[in-house]
Amino acid sequence: MFLENAKQAGWLEVICGSMFSGKTEELIRRLKRANFARQRVQIFKPAIDVRYSESDVVSHDSRSIASIAVDSSQNILLYATDVDVVGIDEAQFFDDGLVEVCTELANKGIRVICAGLDMDYLGNPFGPMPALMAKAEYITKVHAICVKCGQPAHISHRLPSVTGRGADEQVLIGEHDKYEPLCRHCFNEALKQ
Repeated sequence: MFLENAKQAGWLEVICGSMFSGKTEELIRRLKRANFARQRVQIFKPAIDVRYSESDVVSHDSRSIASIAVDSSQNILLYATDVDVVGIDEAQFFDDGLVEVCTELANKGIRVICAGLDMDYLGNPFGPMPALMAKAEYITKVHAICVKCGQPAHISHRLPSVTGRGADEQVLIGEHDKYEPLCRHCFNEALKQ
């Protein structure tokens, strides 16, 4: 009797870490498991991220899942109807309103899973990620491998060869051509150069 009247509990999960750490791969894994469990799933990504696909969420190892590209976090609320699980990739690229959007969805009984960079290329908190982590029930921090020493890496270092327009901007979308994962020691050494 109690379970029949109970409302579905929602919550917020955050998957964070540096570039090349498997954030998107983990997001896709969780969403595919939800699909397998016959849950209604909707995935979103920021429209500015067109590295691999204009619409699909794609990991660095080419795993993908269909998604909706949106320009604003508020647009997520327009599309996230009649769902059990909402996935959001590259959360750091969204506006700060993403925190309220995720909170509203979770309060409606929806499981919300966000993946994104927790720090920018200078090692500073990135976009709405710190606030999402503060509000989340579950946080998973994943690590890449430092390309200099092989230790766990947690910073996406922008390569010194990246120059020109946008080279000093916080948001500069790229891959191995612009970034490398570094551990704390190697990142501090790179800053000295």
